[in-house]
Amino acid sequence: MNAHRNELEMFSKPKQLAFSPYESNEGSIVAIGGEDYAIIASDTRLSTGYSIYSRNQPKLFKLSNKTVLGSAGCWCDVLTLTRIFEAKMKMYLHEHNKEMSTPAVSQLLSTLLYYKRFFPYYASNVIAGLDEEGKGRVYSYDSIGSKGQEKYIAAGSSSHLLQPLLDNQAAFKNMEGPRPPPLSLDKAIILVQDVFTSAAERDIYTGDSVLMNVITKEGIKEISFDLRRD
Repeated sequence: MNAHRNELEMFSKPKQLAFSPYESNEGSIVAIGGEDYAIIASDTRLSTGYSIYSRNQPKLFKLSNKTVLGSAGCWCDVLTLTRIFEAKMKMYLHEHNKEMSTPAVSQLLSTLLYYKRFFPYYASNVIAGLDEEGKGRVYSYDSIGSKGQEKYIAAGSSSHLLQPLLDNQAAFKNMEGPRPPPLSLDKAIILVQDVFTSAAERDIYTGDSVLMNVITKEGIKEISFDLRRD
C-alpha cells in the first residue's frame, strides 16, 4: 500500500525538463591597440569539457585589410555570426566601392548583436584594427551589443587570468616609480606571447598554439607560436 502511494506521489509531482541550446567550446582572445598598430590573437584549441575537437582552429576572422574580429564561445553561434557579418561587409564593399572603416565595423557588430538580444549569440567578441588616422583601436562587447573602446582587452575562458597581467604590463597599473613609455609593437608581441603562455599553464581550454594578427598600415601579418598540448 505504501509503495503504491509513493508511486502515485512520484507521478503526480510536476517535472521540469531543462533545455539549453548553447554549448561553450571555450577559447581565449587578447587584443592590444597601440599608436600605429593593433594586435589580436587567439588560441587554436576547440573543445568542450574534457574533450578536444580540434587543435588547429583559430578564432580570428579577417573582415578587411585593417580590421579583424576575434570570437570565442559556442562555435556554431560564432560561425553563424561571422557568416552574417562577412555578408554585410561584402554588401557594403559592392555598394560603396570601399572597405568599411574599423569604427564603422565596430558599430555594425553592435547592431548585429543587439538584433539578437532576445536569443543572443553565446560568444565573446573583440574587434581590433586601425582607424582612419592609422591609430590602433580595440572594441569589446557584451552579449547584446553594448560596446566599449579599450586599449587592451582579454576575452574568453581564461580572461580572468589574462586581464590582470595585461593591466600590469600594458597599462602599468600598481607599478611604483616613473611610468614606462607606451608599448612598442615588438614589446606588445612579446607580451601577448607571455600572457598566453601563462594562461595555458592554468586553463585546460587554452592551449596547442596561438595565432596572432598584427595590423599595421602595411597590412595584416600573421604570427603563430606553440603552447602546451596537454
